[in-house]
Formats: sequence, C-alpha cells, structure tokens
Amino acid sequence: MGVYTTIDPASGQQIAEYPEISDAELDNLIARSSTAYRSWRKTPLDDRCAVLSRTAAIHREQADELARLLTLEMGKPIAQAKGEVEVVASIYQYYADHAEEFMADESLTISGSGTAIVRTEPIGPLVGVMPWNYPYYQVARFAAPNIALGNTIILKHGRNCPQSALAIERVFAESGLPPGVYLNAFISSAQVASVIADPRVQGVSVTGSEKAGSAVAEVAGRHLKKVVLELGGSDPFIVLDDADVDAAAAAAVIGRLANCGQACTASKRFIVDNRVYDEFVTKMIDGMRAWAPADPNEPDTKIGPLSSVSAAEELHGIVEDAISHGAKVLLGGAPPDRAWYTPTVLADVTPGMRAFHEELFGPVTVVFCVRSTSEAINLANNSPFGLASSVFTSDPEKANRVADELETGMVWINSTSKSSPDLPFGGVKRSGIGRELARFGFEEFANKKLIRNPSTNA
Repeated sequence: MGVYTTIDPASGQQIAEYPEISDAELDNLIARSSTAYRSWRKTPLDDRCAVLSRTAAIHREQADELARLLTLEMGKPIAQAKGEVEVVASIYQYYADHAEEFMADESLTISGSGTAIVRTEPIGPLVGVMPWNYPYYQVARFAAPNIALGNTIILKHGRNCPQSALAIERVFAESGLPPGVYLNAFISSAQVASVIADPRVQGVSVTGSEKAGSAVAEVAGRHLKKVVLELGGSDPFIVLDDADVDAAAAAAVIGRLANCGQACTASKRFIVDNRVYDEFVTKMIDGMRAWAPADPNEPDTKIGPLSSVSAAEELHGIVEDAISHGAKVLLGGAPPDRAWYTPTVLADVTPGMRAFHEELFGPVTVVFCVRSTSEAINLANNSPFGLASSVFTSDPEKANRVADELETGMVWINSTSKSSPDLPFGGVKRSGIGRELARFGFEEFANKKLIRNPSTNA
C-alpha cells in the first residue's frame, strides 16, 4: 500500500506520512458522498453560499497557519504562500456572491406557444485529482463552484502535500459544510480509476500533467463521465519591437520565476523581436540575478527550492539535453543542489531539443530572437500546448491582431497571466479541455435542464 508523505524540500527532512486507504474505505467514501449529495442539492442556496463565505473568512483568519503548510510541503516562499491563501479566499467568496446569479433560470425566446426555460442543477458526486504546485488554489477552482451548485466532492491531492490536503478538509468542516460534501481521499491511481467507473460518481476534474490527464480521460470516456482537464503549458511571452522593454523585462522575471517557475501558466518561451532582443535579455537576466534561491520561510525570499529532488533532476535533464545539442547558457545552468535550482536562461534552442517542446516546470527560461511579428506568432503556436500567452506592445490594435492569431485559451496584453475568480481559466490543444472559474467554471458540472411548457396559459 502506498503512502502520502510530507518531505520538506528545503531540508530534505521527512515530516509526516499517511497511508493510502483501502478499497473498502474508498467504497465507504463514495457512499457517503452519494448520500450527502441527496441532501446537499436540496439545501437552500443561501445556506450553501453562507458556508462558502465562512470558508473564505476562515482562510483569511488562519492565513499564517495555512501558508506555513505550503512552505513546508512544497517550498513555496512564505510571502507567496500567503498570497495563495488570499486568492483562495477570494474564489470562495466570489461563488458565494454570484451563485444565485449563475443558477437563475434562463428564459428562452421560442417559436411556439408557451414557455421554455433552462434551469441550472447539480449532477452528483464528483472526483477531483489535483496537483501540489498550488495546493489550495487548484482545489478551490474546482470545489468552490461545485459546492455552491450542489454537487459533492471526493478529492485526491498530490502525494507530497497531505497536510495541506487535510487542512482543506478541516477548514470546510469548521465552516459548517455538512459531512460527506467534501471528502479528502488518500488513494492510488488505480483507485482513482475505480472511483471514476463507479456509477454513483458523475464527473472528474484533473489539474496536472498530460500523462495524468490522458489516463483519466481514457477511463472517463470509457464510462461516459464528464471530464474537465487543466493540463500543462509552455506559455509564449512575445515582445514586439515597440514594447516598453523595461516593463516587459520586469514582468518576465515575475512571470517566469514566481512559485519557482512551477506553474502551468508561467511564462516559459520568450519570443523577442530582434530590434529589442539584446536590451530585453540583458534587463531580464539582471532582474533574475536578484532572485537567488533562499530560505522559503523568510518573508523577503522570492524563490525557494523546487518541490522535490526528483523535480530538480528532471528539470536539469532537459537543460543538459539542450546544452548537449548546442543551446547556449546565458545564466545559471549548474546542476541542482538537492531540490535547489538556480534560475537559468537558454538561447539557441532548436526543435530537436527537449526544451523546445516540453514543459519546463521550474526556473528555466528559453529565449528566441525573431525578425517579424508573423515569425513571433508562428513560433508561439509551434507548441503542443495552448494555455496562456502574453503580448507586449505599445500598439493596442497590433496587440489585438496578435491575440486573434494565438492558439491559446488565454491572452494577456502587456501583462503575464494572473488568476482572478471572475476570469475563465483553461486552454486548448494538449493544455486541456473545459474551463474553470467565472460563470464558465460554474457550468462545467451542471445539468442545463430544459423545462418546456407549450400551454398558452403557462
């Protein structure tokens, strides 16, 4: 039987260990979720929203304690960890404030007599498979809208953040969420497949790697279950010749190095017009030098360790592959010290290298020099991913023209990608299927039920 383990990536010390539950215990969880759904869906919407408001308040009240767990389990600098907790609180409050609007009946304009409305209803128990890089935020994107809607949730979290996973369940209990509506599950991949296959479960949401998403989608498809996939990204950051280079370089540092570069929407491929390339790269590298890895518990630390030794080794393997095939190192490039990895910048990366097509999940930057806007767009779209993108230019019309041609789910103009509860989140191509947040995330696991009454007396 496998385990979920807290290992402090800054020190390498094992802190805690939790065993996977048995198949019998898992069946009990599904039964509890199914039973809770029958009553939760009938709970007045005001009561459901009140629970979410209390959940938001508890996150703010316990921000220091909750943030410390993120720093302990995945090395997130404490200031960024507190920032994550605040974003999570805003997500729960957003759905508490907007659920009534999102669930309102929609009247249709019809050709016949009588009336037709579309009613938004829950569909049943759901399973979520969530990653470790934003332990609270990733769960909130999935849990908040579905709890407001009336669905129930079984949540499998990342193996290296079990205490964060338990903290989420505890906060929900303290907020007054009835037992069984949200259930943490320390389960294996094989058990995830059995949950999806269970007829009591109606859908699955995954945030994670392509491999995880593909495996889950295969099982969900076989059992005709609704699926939302938020997968990897290799986000292009385009700097055109008329951009504010100082602002672009400052944004590039944050966009690439926040959360130690461990974000699917981190800026990863910097595509720069040749007329500003040297200036931009010099200023970006100067900014990155100030982000030296340091103790993540210190309030001024900007970058801590990667989540694990294996993550650092995997990242460096991609860097070594690029170097061995002719890439030029402009900054960093040294082997990791356990989970610690120095910010690195690579140039002259070509399609034969892993760094050209694979997601770089850590503080490694790839820069490209292009001679035209069309070349920049073509290079940006030459990726199996299509999550977010950034375009830096002083010309609003040009920005919109470029945005129209980018094959991504999100485009940010003169900014890096930033999450907000009222903005939809999601991608195209191998970056996933479906959307989270805003109204779009609310409707992914909803039954949009038509109620048609042909009577003219209706």
